[in-house]
Amino acid sequence: MGKQSWKPGNMLYPLPAVLVSCCDKEGKPNMLTVAWAGTICSDPAMVSVSIRPGRYSYNMIKETGEFVINLTTEELLRATDYCGVVSGRNVDKFKEMNLTPSPSLKVKAPGILESPVNIECKVVEIKPLGTHDMFIAEIVAVQADDKYMDEKGSFHLEQSRPITYSHGTYFSLGEELGKFGYSVRKK
Repeated sequence: MGKQSWKPGNMLYPLPAVLVSCCDKEGKPNMLTVAWAGTICSDPAMVSVSIRPGRYSYNMIKETGEFVINLTTEELLRATDYCGVVSGRNVDKFKEMNLTPSPSLKVKAPGILESPVNIECKVVEIKPLGTHDMFIAEIVAVQADDKYMDEKGSFHLEQSRPITYSHGTYFSLGEELGKFGYSVRKK
């Protein structure tokens, strides 16, 4: 049993496949699919998304300094794929995918009503990296869908059937295998 040696490349998979919504200065909304998104700090709460400068949404986010990360689900799979391959220069993606722009609490960019979680972000830095620029942003508000809350006030994202992206393929998340700290918990 051995391993092959490959040239350096992005093999950090699976990743969340998220829909990033934004709007231009006039308020025209758009969204794009981003797989290169992640948490980068907990206090202050910060995230990053990496976007190619040629993408239609790139300049909207750069000019307004705002965007919303919308978590995706099996129900949003077709829209997630569509918004990654079709440009908002040519179509209204919200209309084409029957999605509803929802008002955000702290940014002008809309969220996506059908998403279980909308993470409102304000850009603090844009870092050019090569093929992509990284938008480093502070999370300024989060909205979560009531239908995934239980009577104790706990949020159950797993009930929304979230999806991930791995090397060109979408997957739904599988069964729970354990909770943080289970390996050291006394029995």
